[in-house]
Amino acid sequence: MFSEGLRRWRNIATILLVAALGPVPSAARAQAAQDDFVIAVVNDRVQEIKRMLASGADPDMLDRDGDPVLVIAVRAGNAATVDLLLATRANVDARTKFGDTALMVGALGGRLDLVKKLRTRGASVNQQGWTPLIYAATGGHDDIVRYLLAEGAEIDAPSPNGTTALMMAAREGKRSTVDLLIARGADVNRRNQSGVSALDWARRAKEPAMVERLQRAGAR
Repeated sequence: MFSEGLRRWRNIATILLVAALGPVPSAARAQAAQDDFVIAVVNDRVQEIKRMLASGADPDMLDRDGDPVLVIAVRAGNAATVDLLLATRANVDARTKFGDTALMVGALGGRLDLVKKLRTRGASVNQQGWTPLIYAATGGHDDIVRYLLAEGAEIDAPSPNGTTALMMAAREGKRSTVDLLIARGADVNRRNQSGVSALDWARRAKEPAMVERLQRAGAR
């Protein structure tokens, strides 16, 4: 009897407390829904994502850092979620606050399968700033470098500071990528805004074979 009365009192107290606090603000509910969607994307919970999208979730939603969920899915390597977001017409060229697109993130991560999916949906190969080709070369992903070049990537496209794909490959000691880019006609004497060339980077990386290869190609 006493315990029953106590339970009733607790229920009444809870109701009064909720009433006193008022309804949960819409902004808080929206943030919680956003967080739930991002968590589902990170964890590749496809069925959960489908339900959320059907309920009105935005396929171009941003996380708290300003990253589009498509970029997040590519970064996590979640192919099924990438397929779903692309099928719901997510903006394939949406950028993070640092200017990275999903294609750039896929290129840096070595995910040729995702790079092809994104390109099929119209992802831009060439753009102002850092490019997918520069990112692929930085990671030494020759298969992606070949694919992007075949798709029309500009081999000597410079980053904002004048760095090219060849320079980044040399800087990171990616020998096969340097050879590939040289064979495809990359400018071996181009310099960035600091006056540094691919040959300079190869020397700094202590890569004598790469230095020799660049010099044979005319680097000076």
